[in-house]
Amino acid sequence: MILEKIEDTAGFGKLRGEWNELLEASDSNCLFLTWEWLYTWWKHLSEGRRLLILTLRRGEQLVAIAPLALRPRRLARLLPFRALEFLGTGSVGSDYLDVIIRRGMEEEAVHALAEYLASEKRMLELAPFRIGGSCSAEALAGHLKERDWSFRQVRFGVCPFINLSGHSWQSYLATLGGEHRHNFKRRLRQLTKFAVRSELAVSEEQRREALEALLALHDLRWRGRGGSNAFHTSGLRVFHEELSQLALQRGWLKLFLLRLDGQPAASLYGFMYDRRFYFYQQGFHPRHARHSLGLIMTGLTIQAAIEQGAKEYDFLRGDEEFKFRWAVDVRELGRLELYPPGPRGLFWNHAMRWRRAVTGVGRRLLTDAVAERVATGVPRGA
Repeated sequence: MILEKIEDTAGFGKLRGEWNELLEASDSNCLFLTWEWLYTWWKHLSEGRRLLILTLRRGEQLVAIAPLALRPRRLARLLPFRALEFLGTGSVGSDYLDVIIRRGMEEEAVHALAEYLASEKRMLELAPFRIGGSCSAEALAGHLKERDWSFRQVRFGVCPFINLSGHSWQSYLATLGGEHRHNFKRRLRQLTKFAVRSELAVSEEQRREALEALLALHDLRWRGRGGSNAFHTSGLRVFHEELSQLALQRGWLKLFLLRLDGQPAASLYGFMYDRRFYFYQQGFHPRHARHSLGLIMTGLTIQAAIEQGAKEYDFLRGDEEFKFRWAVDVRELGRLELYPPGPRGLFWNHAMRWRRAVTGVGRRLLTDAVAERVATGVPRGA
């Protein structure tokens, strides 16, 4: 196998056609590993990283892609050294990141990648990946461990999901708890006092209007509640502007807008990729809080996903209570820290342990301070 390093945006762009063909022929196939998602992330959210995509070829055939970048030193975040990490990391909310390998060639490809990475002797911090199953990141860690690397794996979160295989909308509803099912139907009936219109963006004009409404509704929903990091920077907003355009062109975009009496009241932003519906984000107007529009939009989009042939509805990362009213299954996400043998790897390992200890104490102190203020009635900021 021939290993090649892609270290510039132009080279990344040239991989577009081959990238998704390989992804579809791998066991890692998901929205967050598509060329469209990661290339758009690289353009707008890479934040000083240095591109280092590793490709493996056998002859002309692309066999594997390790979508990596070198993270810069960040003293403010107590990370005084560089590390390799997956493209797509950060607050954008990518889940299921991994090395992409053509099915049936995993062992040979992982061996070749591990050999190169071992020679580079750089720390790797790989997250979030799916724990278990056919995760290539875990296999890579195993090969590096055989070369005397040390590693630490921690759980990173959970992704609740609904297995929709074989379900009609009515058969799925029958699986829900009686109270939840009744509540959804009751809330839906209560909307009949409005002129209700549900729209799915299928044109560029509708996409622009629906995305603008989503951002406005999301901001309204979170204003005064501590905020949300989903769209909180200009980089994230530009990312979603461009990504939603590409997703619309590919037929992946599922951007719903609910109007009540002609006015935008709720929106849900998702994607359908490889017969999986990805629930990404939602927003609704606070004046309709009593109507449980989040509940209604979730139910309606599950129904739409079933009718469009989805085999799964994935709520993505987060253990919010509302997700478990609809879903009973979960996938666990993990983070891998991999340290090369020798003094440098030992230093990095200890530095990361120190950082975890410091940030852990900070979180505990913050929690204790907030709890004390609540208990004593001292207002925040006093």
